[in-house]
Amino acid sequence: MTSSTQAATEPTDPLPPGGDSGTGTGLTATELIGRSPGSLAWARFKRDRVGIACAVTVLAFILIAFAAPLIAKLYGKDPYQLYGQDRGLLNSYGIPLKPNGGVDGDFWFGVEPNLGRDVFTLLIYGIRTSLFISLAVTVVSVVTGVLIGLVQGYLHGKVDYFLGRFSDLMLSFPQQLFFIAFTPVIVALFVSPRDEEPTYVRIVALILVQFLLGWMVVGRLVRAQVLSLREREFIEAARLSGASNWRIIRKEILPNIWSTVLVQATLLLPANVTAEAGLSFLGVGIQPPTPDWGLLFQSGASYFESDVTFMFFPGIAMLIFVVAFNLLGDSVRDALDPKTVR
Repeated sequence: MTSSTQAATEPTDPLPPGGDSGTGTGLTATELIGRSPGSLAWARFKRDRVGIACAVTVLAFILIAFAAPLIAKLYGKDPYQLYGQDRGLLNSYGIPLKPNGGVDGDFWFGVEPNLGRDVFTLLIYGIRTSLFISLAVTVVSVVTGVLIGLVQGYLHGKVDYFLGRFSDLMLSFPQQLFFIAFTPVIVALFVSPRDEEPTYVRIVALILVQFLLGWMVVGRLVRAQVLSLREREFIEAARLSGASNWRIIRKEILPNIWSTVLVQATLLLPANVTAEAGLSFLGVGIQPPTPDWGLLFQSGASYFESDVTFMFFPGIAMLIFVVAFNLLGDSVRDALDPKTVR
């Protein structure tokens, strides 16, 4: 039984659950009240040091790509000028006279074999070209996949059946062979083989050919998510309240699938970068003298036995970019879905 003295000294207001008032976990619980899923995901992402480091690395590559003309101007070199031939830096076989690919104070990454262009400016402009093409392919593929997936999942029935069979048909094509075989065909639709080919035509052809076989994975993921969501109680409540289909899709479904789409986009972009570089390496992508990541590999492979330096800088740059972007995708996925185990 409690005495009158004890009753006078005990507090009348109960402590907040999980901690004492004003300190400890009680304050943390108070701070977390009302936080959106996006802010919680951002808080989890900030605690991931690997994810932050990868995000900074990817952002650095993007900034280098956008600022390539300014960097080249400050560096004092041009990606199209033949420094090796003009300054006599190549021998009779087209190999730089100086060791390590001609790396010195004037040419930080050396000079290109045969033509003698500056490798550093070729690399930063090549990153610009590859990233632009890959980003365009990723955006178009994701937008198309989301639209088709939404139509399939929400309307289902015959619409879902026919679009699903069309998606299966597109998935049956071998990607690499399709890219190699159809890129010249698409280019020929715009420019006659007898005419000079503008660079933008080749870029449009690469975007189209990669997009045609790049949207199906996103479409299937979105379809599966929408099929799961359309039978949920909050969707039924929205229908009973008189909301239109467009409002249900825009206000109820899209906010619940954006995390899946974002993660898939972060995984799709580096795959498109390597695919574009591979096409240029095989000779059906970007054509010389336009700087491109794949063309740097092509040039380096031709002289790999005489000097590995030509392959070193573009290889290291692509390795860092692809690994950083893949790890960034894992970190984004873990931040959006903390129950996922990497």
